[in-house]
Amino acid sequence: MHPENPHLFALDASRAFGERVAQQLGLPLARHEVREFEDGEHKARPLESVRDQDAYVIHSLYGEPGQSANDKLVRLLFFLAALKDAGAARVTAVVPYLAYARKDRRSKPRDPVGSRYVAQLFEAIGTDRVLAFDVHNLAAYQNAFRIPAEHLEAKRLFVAQIAPLLGDASVAVVSPDAGGVKRAEAFRQALVQALGRPVGAAFMEKYRSSGVVSGETVVGDVAGTTAVIVDDLVSSGTTLARAAAACKRLGAGRVFAAASHGVFAGEAGSVLAGPDLDRVFVTDSIPPFRLPPALLQGKVTVVDTAPLFAEAIRRLHSGGSLVELIEGR
Repeated sequence: MHPENPHLFALDASRAFGERVAQQLGLPLARHEVREFEDGEHKARPLESVRDQDAYVIHSLYGEPGQSANDKLVRLLFFLAALKDAGAARVTAVVPYLAYARKDRRSKPRDPVGSRYVAQLFEAIGTDRVLAFDVHNLAAYQNAFRIPAEHLEAKRLFVAQIAPLLGDASVAVVSPDAGGVKRAEAFRQALVQALGRPVGAAFMEKYRSSGVVSGETVVGDVAGTTAVIVDDLVSSGTTLARAAAACKRLGAGRVFAAASHGVFAGEAGSVLAGPDLDRVFVTDSIPPFRLPPALLQGKVTVVDTAPLFAEAIRRLHSGGSLVELIEGR
């Protein structure tokens, strides 16, 4: 680490993840305290001096029982502001899952653009930098912020998990919709590098109207392959299930799925338990608390991102390159 180590904080809901990141860095988590008030308000403050120091705050903004994404966002913003008020030279929000990132454009007249409003909130309280992970639309994320908006990707973590399972089988990387083709292509290229042989590409048509998803056509050849569906997020699981069923119908032997963020809302556990999906890989940006244990023990693999975030923080603090980190250098 840099001669002057940063102060690394993790707010309570992300403390377990923060401790793993701190362990990778060889640092203790910086101390803070939170006081809850009877009316639902709270206050949080650092318990050590951060004056003229760099501070990093880890907090993943997913909703869970007892704390909504809105609750977590406010707690993160208030704590970042408290650090600035305490004289921190620079504060960085480390956000494994960034709430509202999916709402990055107006799909209907007078629609809100939630991703831009969240960016404005971070800027308004004096945040110096944000580090996020596999956001829904990278260009929209970068354009929403006027402060440095850094970004990490899961593709190499997934490749390291999936490549050993492929053997000599033909492989096709599948995007479940046309909008995810760039993400799937980046994954395909990383997989080609790992396997040392050609990997096919395909994508599905997808239409969404009033919450109803339709579209069955697959563009590309998946017959006789192990198909790997790549997406940024799995919520209800219906998009993955549709894509998996289409791949099996067209002759894919096995179907894997890799999605960075496992929201697993509603009946996702039942949907993913179906026979078309053979393996599902997600990261720990959101703990899979909504899934039944049997599914986690069999079909779903949760990939640890703490080493990736630790190395990113190390490089940010010492002036290293995140681009090289993403590319595996």
